[in-house]
Amino acid sequence: MQVQAIDRVKTISPSDFHQHYRIPRKPVIIETLSREWPAHDKWTWDYFKSLIGKVEVPVYNNSRAGSRVLVNGGDDNMLFGDYIDMIRRGPSEWRIFLFNLLKHAPQLKEDFTFPAHLLKGFLKSFPMLFVGGAGSIAHMHYDIDLAHIFHTQFLGRKRILLLENNQSAFIYRMPGTVESTASFVSWQDGLDTHHFPALALAKGYTAVLEHGDTLFMPTGYWHHMEYMESGCAMSLRAMPETIAGKLNGLYHLIGLRHFNNMMIKLHPEWWYHYKRRSAKAKAERAIQQQKGEG
Repeated sequence: MQVQAIDRVKTISPSDFHQHYRIPRKPVIIETLSREWPAHDKWTWDYFKSLIGKVEVPVYNNSRAGSRVLVNGGDDNMLFGDYIDMIRRGPSEWRIFLFNLLKHAPQLKEDFTFPAHLLKGFLKSFPMLFVGGAGSIAHMHYDIDLAHIFHTQFLGRKRILLLENNQSAFIYRMPGTVESTASFVSWQDGLDTHHFPALALAKGYTAVLEHGDTLFMPTGYWHHMEYMESGCAMSLRAMPETIAGKLNGLYHLIGLRHFNNMMIKLHPEWWYHYKRRSAKAKAERAIQQQKGEG
């Protein structure tokens, strides 16, 4: 796999953002976007415990989904405060994703500002919190609603790997899903190109997100995240600008997800193996096409 560093800027003007990143669909890390937000220094583990510690949340482990696991099905449930205590004690594979902050603590909306000077169409009722223990992993996927993402890290550090959606065949995207059948765990130490040879042709971006960094991910970008330390981040989501983009997001949310869940319920083992066979067949065709173009 060919990987390059994600661009970093201290700040950026709207015109530069659109010209160099949004229009060409390229990720960028904006280092000072969150610096003036109260959340930058205010959001601590103790602060979250005081506000939402008694809320029960689904938690997810590092295991890849089996044949009978529905999309976004949690692996367990626990109180948010107990979860924070657990990941503060040391490494833990458990993580929380897509936790709607404003649903449980609407006062948090005063702690940050949507970057409307850079992008329009933010879903202002859905700022999502992502939390993970040191060593937890968000396996390779792209977001099913196809939103543009501004992902700001508040606590801890995590290593990220991003790929443009046009790399889907090379990373073994499974039909009917937004997931890859290949593993990217500890990808920086090497990938399994013996069983997944197309991975060698994929092109991606990487960085380590630090406290206060805001990552812009264009709609449909694949991402794999590994928590180097226990930490949390918030994603602000903006819908695609075009009607076609919005309709594609709606199709993913309603059609794709429900079809996948239906097949998991009706034919779990067959569907599980079919998706993997299909991903490998498509990757092999992409390899042959690349050879022909070369």
